Amino acid sequence: MNRQPEADWQTLIIEESADRVLVRLNRPEVRNAIDQQMVDELHRVCASLEASPKILILTGTQQERGGFFASGADIAQLRERRRADALAGINIKLFIRIAQLPMPVIAALDGYVLGGGAELAFAADFRLGTPSIKIGNPETSLGILAAAGASWRLRELVGEPLAKEVLLAGRVLDAQESLAAGLVSALHPPEELIAAANALADRIAAQDPLAVQYTKSVFHAPAGAHPEADMEAQAVLFEAPAKFERMTAFLERKKK
Repeated sequence: MNRQPEADWQTLIIEESADRVLVRLNRPEVRNAIDQQMVDELHRVCASLEASPKILILTGTQQERGGFFASGADIAQLRERRRADALAGINIKLFIRIAQLPMPVIAALDGYVLGGGAELAFAADFRLGTPSIKIGNPETSLGILAAAGASWRLRELVGEPLAKEVLLAGRVLDAQESLAAGLVSALHPPEELIAAANALADRIAAQDPLAVQYTKSVFHAPAGAHPEADMEAQAVLFEAPAKFERMTAFLERKKK
């Protein structure tokens, strides 16, 4: 991967290759708390990936004493936000945009995954973790709610009873609990986390990109959109060159 100039990014470290972009949240002094600058820079990443679809890997900062994904929103900024800021949907609009990126998003999680950091992870298509992850939404302890997606995404991911424990009672899930609940699909040692994320990205990249994009879109279509959404997407793919190329190659391999 080619690392983009750090001068262009204040809160992110970007490494880009032909089929994927690795984005490291990079505010280690505050455990990668999500501030307005990071929101703005992640919007820039989204704009690039909307124009030129690639797999996105989101991860945090590795430190000598352990890594961390994101400890939440920046409380100093959050304390000063008022009604108009809530209605502006600063974080939720970004996380929806990330969830709707054309190609899959992989969150590679280590250490703290809390508050807005958890909601960012919930917006990904895949979540991989390390044995040290702590995932939770402590917003009600601060007098607010998890309004950037957790109130509905977490229920879809782990079911209502566990989601309510996290959202209403402040339960923080450790690695084994997150794995058992299906919130993460696998656990890896910290030094192997990015390799595991890249291995998953390799498997995605081996598929036809257009088929992956349509599959993701149809998967997330509202219930009332089916089966029309499925048929319309398949109609496009049935005419795409990759379908003929890949099926011809499959049939030729069977002959050998």
